[in-house]
Parts: sequence; C-alpha cells; structure tokens
Amino acid sequence: MENTAEKQCPRSITPEDRARAQIYQLLGTLLSNPPSAELLSGLAAINGDQTPVGQASQNLAKLAARTEVSSAEREFNNLFIGLGRGELLPYASYYLTGFLNEKPLADLRTDLMRRGIERNADVKEPEDHMGTLCEIMAGIITDEFACDSDLESQKAFFDAHLSKWAELFFTDLEEAQNAVFYAPVGSLGKAFMAVESEAFAIQ
Repeated sequence: MENTAEKQCPRSITPEDRARAQIYQLLGTLLSNPPSAELLSGLAAINGDQTPVGQASQNLAKLAARTEVSSAEREFNNLFIGLGRGELLPYASYYLTGFLNEKPLADLRTDLMRRGIERNADVKEPEDHMGTLCEIMAGIITDEFACDSDLESQKAFFDAHLSKWAELFFTDLEEAQNAVFYAPVGSLGKAFMAVESEAFAIQ
C-alpha cells in the first residue's frame, strides 16, 4: 500500500509501537509470499519469552531453522493458492460473509480512500487479504501514511477490519492440515491478535 499525500509532521514512534509494527509486518510478509532463505535465517535467530507471543515466536524460530525454501514455498501454495483454491481463504469478506469481494471489502476500500491509502499497482489480491491488512496496520502504527496514526486511528482500523475475524483465521492456520512451518505463524498471529484486542478494548 502507498500514500496519496505527503506526511507533514511524522510523530515519534515508541519502542513498543515499533515492536508491534514489526510483528504486523512479519505476519503480512509471511501471508503474502513464501519466505525467502534470508527471512528463514532471520526467523531462526528469534528469541522469545514465556508469554504466548514469545512462545509462538520460539516455535517459529525452531521451525524456520529446519525449513527449506522449497518446502516453505510448497506449503504456502497448498495453504493459500492450490490448484483451484488453497486450504484457506485469507480474506475478510470470506470469513465474515462466506463469499469473496463482499461488503467487508467495500467498507475497507472506503476507509482506505478516506485515509489516503492506495493499493500498489502490482498487487493483484483484494485489499481485504489478511497479509495486506497486517501491512496496513504496520504502516499506520509507524506513521507511514498521511492519515492519523495515533491509538484512536489504529483502534478504529483494527476494530473495523481485523477484530471480528483475525483470531479465527490464525486459529485456522495454526490447525490447517497443510501447515507445518505455518502452524507457529498461526500461533503467533492468534496470540498477537488477542493481545491487540485486549489492549484496544481498554482504550
């Protein structure tokens, strides 16, 4: 996604917000394309803690350390592409209505237009793809776009486009038949979205 206007006065980003944005960006990258060798190597070096997010990160690091690029690509294709369709359809419209390209996508496009955010010309997926939504959240948090990036703006986007289905999608990914490397990606996403939901609930 990209700006349609210049950001005049970028705000300073706290270390906590930068860490949140990095998780959103990681999830967005992993859901949009198979991981590269460089990304797998970086993931293998992650150190977690005893929180659910930390434990999922540790599990992801262990899987990344023994995952070949070719097997990760094959797994990605089985999960998200397939011959006719993958095992999972990572779109808000599908999760919320049972069909693709429905009202959730129209609502998202209206919101993105209002925020001055445009899709990149080379992106063919509908904007309500979970990978795209995670990348947009990362951009809002880091003040990348021309729109407001404060907590109120973040909460509004999360509540409108992620809160109703993100945890369910990541649970499905965690438990997917074809998920090996992507199982801890699902665990990480599920744990992180739960933390985000709880934090935004008290805003």
